[in-house]
Amino acid sequence: MYRIGIGYDIHRLSGGRKLFIGGVEIPHSKGLVGHSDADVLLHALCDALLGAIAAGDIGEHFPDTDPQYQNISSAELLKKVAVLVKDMGFKIHNLDTVVIAQEPSLALFKNKIQQNLAQILGISPAQVSIKAKTNNGLGDIGSSDAIASFAVACVIAKEVTC
Repeated sequence: MYRIGIGYDIHRLSGGRKLFIGGVEIPHSKGLVGHSDADVLLHALCDALLGAIAAGDIGEHFPDTDPQYQNISSAELLKKVAVLVKDMGFKIHNLDTVVIAQEPSLALFKNKIQQNLAQILGISPAQVSIKAKTNNGLGDIGSSDAIASFAVACVIAKEVTC
């Protein structure tokens, strides 16, 4: 049995913070603003995986009102979600993602992000797709004030019973 989930996240960019996308630090003059490290790709992946197993969303599991998640690495949140996926009797089949950023260019980092996600989740890099797009100068993303991400996760039941 296959199940699909979709995730989305967007965060504003601001000076004085490091930029993390897919758990990889990206050299840039601005970073994403949020309660955790604000990694839009990992947050979208958390939501996609949680959606695939019908387990709510990232805010329900890791509320931004809880001080234990202040400045936490989003990779730690994704690891917790991966354990929940496993505990619910599923395994990750594949992930498809899009990061939308006017800048910085992510072309040189896509492979490193793909490898990092595979390592975090204990899957093959061949199961992870990373796409990077710009917003063609439109809106907050196009003016380099924000970065967004979409993710789709496909999970499969470890044992199918009829």
